[in-house]
Amino acid sequence: MTVNVSCLRTLTWFARPAARSWTCFPAPAEVRDFHASLPEYAPTPLIELPSLAEELGVGRVFVKDESSRLGLPAFKALGASWAVHRILAERAASGEDPGPVTLVTATDGNHGRAVARMARLFGHRAHVFVPKGVHPQAAAAIAAEDAEVTQVAGSYDEAVRRAAEAAAAPDAVLVQDTAWSGYEQIPGWIVEGYSTLCAEIDEQLTAAGAGMPDLVAVPVGVGSLAQAVVTHYRSRPAGQAPALMSVEPEAAACVVESLALGEPVSVATGETTMAGLNCGTPSSIAWTYLQSGLDAAVAITDADSARAAGDLAALGVSSGPCGAAALAGIRAALTGEGADKRRTALGLGPSSTLVLLSTEGTVANPHAATDH
Repeated sequence: MTVNVSCLRTLTWFARPAARSWTCFPAPAEVRDFHASLPEYAPTPLIELPSLAEELGVGRVFVKDESSRLGLPAFKALGASWAVHRILAERAASGEDPGPVTLVTATDGNHGRAVARMARLFGHRAHVFVPKGVHPQAAAAIAAEDAEVTQVAGSYDEAVRRAAEAAAAPDAVLVQDTAWSGYEQIPGWIVEGYSTLCAEIDEQLTAAGAGMPDLVAVPVGVGSLAQAVVTHYRSRPAGQAPALMSVEPEAAACVVESLALGEPVSVATGETTMAGLNCGTPSSIAWTYLQSGLDAAVAITDADSARAAGDLAALGVSSGPCGAAALAGIRAALTGEGADKRRTALGLGPSSTLVLLSTEGTVANPHAATDH
């Protein structure tokens, strides 16, 4: 295994080229059918941006625009809807009381709103814990879904702990998108729900005559979305596998740090406008996928993200700081000192196709949050 970790000015970088030979099992095929049955379902756009391809010296660049997904401004509704569907189906199958339950979660923004929306849609209650630093508009948007909102004077990890305690009450269920020992089934369902996003990308690239991407860049917090991306691309039939790269804030670079050390670790988080990525501990079920299936990881500054968000807006793509992190990470990896070596590690050339996941829009939350 070849590992490289380096810090060049503001760039923290990890590379593991052997990741492209790792394989795993795919997500269940029925996830996409379930989402297609929901009244507001439609594939989100995959937008080609030739000016970015020219800037980055590659063949084609596409941005998956998740600014409107199932009526919400982020991809999170995919995981929340599938998980709530599975929870309710399991309760019905086991003969449990079919009466209302309280869906409990912690969030930096969009996951909590998605859980609250699904609770309302399916006739249940929601109780959402939000940590310090979440923008008031994000908390208000969750409350507008008829959810009980509890403010926590601490970090995201502290909010998760408080939510887990509250979910121990009768007729309450924790719907958390990070896993730990003893709590893995529901986070696994949430990850499965994100597979629909990847399936759409396949179809959209084929329609655009682009075929398989050469690199996919995904923002990460706890790593659940990255787990779904790794699962999708590392479970495909034999053929050219794309490079997969995670992007996170320098203020909360738990994935880069864990990859560098070879084991999952918790880091102290700081302040960042990428609030939804401000997570200090990787999800336990995501870790194997991140360690084995990611080709690279990079940490970026708030200024990098802000510039990327502004540039995407000028190109017609609504993207908050977390969603724009994918573009900021690509720029950090493919430009500046050492860029040639990083391009080689990613297997990129002048005809390569890049896919950037812009995981949320800017409409409901100026400090948009995604807790990936």
